[in-house]
Amino acid sequence: MKFLKKGVYLFTPLILGLIVAFLIRDYIDYDYLIKPLFAPPSWIFPVMWTIIYFLMGLSYLLYKEYGPVKSIAPTYYTQLSLNLIWPIIFFILKFRFIGTIEIICLTLSVLILLYELFKYYKTSFFINIPYFIWCIFAAYLTFSIYLLN
Repeated sequence: MKFLKKGVYLFTPLILGLIVAFLIRDYIDYDYLIKPLFAPPSWIFPVMWTIIYFLMGLSYLLYKEYGPVKSIAPTYYTQLSLNLIWPIIFFILKFRFIGTIEIICLTLSVLILLYELFKYYKTSFFINIPYFIWCIFAAYLTFSIYLLN
């Protein structure tokens, strides 16, 4: 049973990310948008998000393993929810400005998560640094695409 619980912690972000990717697959118009300098090719996104969702799950698993000194669950699930909502806003609804506001909120929630992790769970903190950097980059892309299109 403990093994199953660990699997849930580890793979929940990845499974939810795959579900959202499946839902938005017919709406993705990234290749047709005017993009800013430093915009990566579209194949980079599924690779990066797979890695990030796995790292996100790993960091939460480690947090749960070492016994919570302070609960990060509200912040963790808030950022995960914001993460999963963004592609729906940006690709399905095509609300680019709202997507920009939303990804800024996501980036700030990841920053708060990092702050909470740094105080109590250094390994989980370091595991989430790539996620935070990717969110900053995604915010740059989202805002730039909003301005250019």
